[in-house]
Amino acid sequence: MNPPELLPFAAFGGDWPAYEAELHRIFVAEIANGGVQYEGLRVGCRRHPEAARRWASFWHLVQEGSVEDDRLPDLRRCERIRWVRWVIENAVAHAEIDVWQNTRGTQVNTLLWFREEYLVVLGQRQGYWLLRTAYCTEKSGRIAQLRKERDAFRRANP
Repeated sequence: MNPPELLPFAAFGGDWPAYEAELHRIFVAEIANGGVQYEGLRVGCRRHPEAARRWASFWHLVQEGSVEDDRLPDLRRCERIRWVRWVIENAVAHAEIDVWQNTRGTQVNTLLWFREEYLVVLGQRQGYWLLRTAYCTEKSGRIAQLRKERDAFRRANP
């Protein structure tokens, strides 16, 4: 079982507004309003802060950067927009998706890592999951950090 086909920017002939519109359409239809569930609970998306009439969760799926107002489009994230739902819905049964939890401050997150190349982060909430972000893991330092965290979780939770 493989993830959905990539949605390359080149297929839009370099027309960023058209590409962004299609990414947003997919986000709304397949993720925000798509009835996505993980472990029997719905996966919600963060609306605020909105920018350019797009929800915060949308921007976290297609942009990178730690400062909200300075985030930039990440074409590797963009082309994998359909992977978000696929990873969430296949995490429990797919052998190539590693699942573990971490805590950041008081927030408990569940991490879904496909082939050590694409990570979806869900925040645990009362009665639902919050889609926090999703991104490609291509930097060796980040991959090593995630492996260490995953392996420690597995040792502590056999």
